[in-house]
Amino acid sequence: MLKLLASKLNEVLRAIAPLIATVCVMQLTFVHAPLAQFLQFLAGAALAAIGMLLLFAGIEHGILPMGRFIGAELPRKGSILLIAGVAAALGFVTTVAEPDVLILAGQVAAASDDGIPERRLVYLIAAGVGLFAAAALLRIVFGFPLNRLLAVALVAVLALSLLAPPSVAPLAYDAGSVTTGVLTTPVLLALALGVGSVLARPSGALDGFGLLGLASLGPIIVVLLVGWLA
Repeated sequence: MLKLLASKLNEVLRAIAPLIATVCVMQLTFVHAPLAQFLQFLAGAALAAIGMLLLFAGIEHGILPMGRFIGAELPRKGSILLIAGVAAALGFVTTVAEPDVLILAGQVAAASDDGIPERRLVYLIAAGVGLFAAAALLRIVFGFPLNRLLAVALVAVLALSLLAPPSVAPLAYDAGSVTTGVLTTPVLLALALGVGSVLARPSGALDGFGLLGLASLGPIIVVLLVGWLA
């Protein structure tokens, strides 16, 4: 475990160092934030680096292997409902815990005049990810062309964008962009690659790619649909 943490430390430092350097340059040139606020930023950056280190190590050491194992086992069970149910459940629960989704929901709740409930938005986004994760996994199992499924989903997005209130569309697009974060991405990607790896096809595990793209369209469609119906 210590070797894994040491190997991930360089990745974390390379990822966060440009941000810290950029803010420091701005602080010294034209921003000139109060010293207390700047020190608070440095402390927060250090905490974020520690959190990223532990998160990346946990994902690589535990989440990715387990996701691949579950994905490889599902087709062997021979139950389409089980495959769809597991994909939907994992898509939902990981999105509910996704930090990016929680941040977006909190900002929307604070900024919206009509007081959109924070948890309601989180659950809507999670439902969209769950539904489309299930559809994406079934696409892998049945070998349905990805481009056709994407075309149908994009047509639905375009149609609902014209029907939903103008204030809903920007929120829906942001909802789709925050879903593939640090928790959802490794879980769903590992699940899809696990399923693709056991299917007797020339492309093998490559069939698992594309799930994240479809999953990110799910929240857009769900939020637009709810906005239109409401």
